Amino acid sequence: MTQERQAGRHVPLRDPRDVMRLARLGALHQSRLSFMRILTRRMARENWRFNRTAFEINTQGVGHAVYTAHTPTRSYSLVAFAHDLPPEQRSDRVIATAWDATFTLFDGVPTADDITRLSQNVPLQEAGRVSQTELSVSRANRSVRLWEHVVASLAAGDQPDMARIKAVGYLMRTTAVYGSGKLGAADREMIADRPEFNPPFQVEMLSVFLTRAFVRDLVQHMANTRGGDQTATLDGNISRHMGIGNSTGLGMAPFLLNHPVLFNNWVAAREEALARVRAIKAARDGEITLFEQMLDRSALSAQQWHSDHPIQIKKLAQLRADLDSTDLRAPDPWDTLYLWAEANLSLEGQECLASLLLEPYGALVDELSEHMAADNTPTFRIAGAMTLGALRGILETDYGWALNTDWSAPENRARAWYVSEEKLEPRLGDRFKEAIEDYEQPLAPGRDAATLFAAIAHWPDDTPVAEFLLRHPEHRHILRRAQIVNRAPYAEIRDNTIAETVLPIDMLRCKLAFFGASHFDPRSDRWVRICMYGGAPFPEDLCPDTADTWVYPQLEDDT
Repeated sequence: MTQERQAGRHVPLRDPRDVMRLARLGALHQSRLSFMRILTRRMARENWRFNRTAFEINTQGVGHAVYTAHTPTRSYSLVAFAHDLPPEQRSDRVIATAWDATFTLFDGVPTADDITRLSQNVPLQEAGRVSQTELSVSRANRSVRLWEHVVASLAAGDQPDMARIKAVGYLMRTTAVYGSGKLGAADREMIADRPEFNPPFQVEMLSVFLTRAFVRDLVQHMANTRGGDQTATLDGNISRHMGIGNSTGLGMAPFLLNHPVLFNNWVAAREEALARVRAIKAARDGEITLFEQMLDRSALSAQQWHSDHPIQIKKLAQLRADLDSTDLRAPDPWDTLYLWAEANLSLEGQECLASLLLEPYGALVDELSEHMAADNTPTFRIAGAMTLGALRGILETDYGWALNTDWSAPENRARAWYVSEEKLEPRLGDRFKEAIEDYEQPLAPGRDAATLFAAIAHWPDDTPVAEFLLRHPEHRHILRRAQIVNRAPYAEIRDNTIAETVLPIDMLRCKLAFFGASHFDPRSDRWVRICMYGGAPFPEDLCPDTADTWVYPQLEDDT
């Protein structure tokens, strides 16, 4: 990644030992480098065209629809299947077998034969199979709280209640959006060289963007079916407030541990962007005005953000108190503001400010999105010629916190990650109360690094690691991680992932913030509700003026 800075004093990247702590990762906010905003900016910049080529849904809400996005060089189509699902079959669990709607993102424009083939497989999800012309597979369920209210209101000739819309935020929530080869879909390697899919998760973000348009059209169709000529058309301002919901649990948490290079590239891009902005000598009037506008809109967003979970309630109180401004016409204004925040604000406030500082400087930081992907294959090769002395130095530098942890203390190894055979989902259990240790997943790099450090204690410094591994192959996985972290400093969470006090929602929020989610609503310390694309333009409204800051609510006096 480039280390160039806009003219100004040099500002180093923040120390991974501070950035990669779980409490800070669990306070991250969306930013210009979040995957949804990367996509909407590209679609508007490149003037993507959208059209609905099929909407064959009957009066029971059963059928299919096709929504096609045309890039300058290719076309991609969301093929959506609507189902009449009995309420008792509605479940968000990964082991569910029926949903209100199922989807695939098709590479191109599907033919009638493609639709027939997909109709026999996509609604089955895991029980079906798709091909390399499909880029993702997903499913969604209706919001029990909101769907009927919207249909009934429109059918009666009325608009739905905005307060209820804002309280829920979505008409459907996805229960999975699978890409990268899942169920036979195309591997990422097949499409990674396409510019529109170079940044991470762009296939999945495009699928959800088009899904939102389908859901809006479906609820209008069901209202028209019920209300006939008296049916009201859903107001555009109301529909923009409705995104696509998602409930994310422990299944997402191991991703950050299992993809260290990719994770490093996400965080390193954000840290580089922050350092570039902090290095600016003087802020122009227009940049100050934009920052202050985004600050005000962020404060409004914080006021609209509600949660019933004690952890998030405390964070929200801190964030609302933190959102204040300072003198931005002093020398080095952004660095001065950031350093003030480090000394005076909560982690929530600091990380919100870190995102806000990027807003006036798209021309300076947006190109970093092209460096957020990763090819893990060459990175994962162990350098067998490295000496144990060099390895020891890496462990002392990058895993110092782990070497200073008492791993014999029960509270420091109380948890164990495993996969439930019955539910096919990752779980975090109590090591001392459940018979799970034999099934533990290698998701405790801190403990394993300390174990490796102890294992090499009496080996000569000049011994190649290959020689050590021939005798002790059980340490291969953590030795490989240590070598990765030596080259990718933001690859490792610098905290105990099996401690009694670990909060998996910190990992969930970190990943979801990079997606571009906001208004995180934890339902426990192990799963969280979010809304995607709330406030975003629909395809027909997408343009450079609407493509980026939609994530911040509009102020009453905004034009």
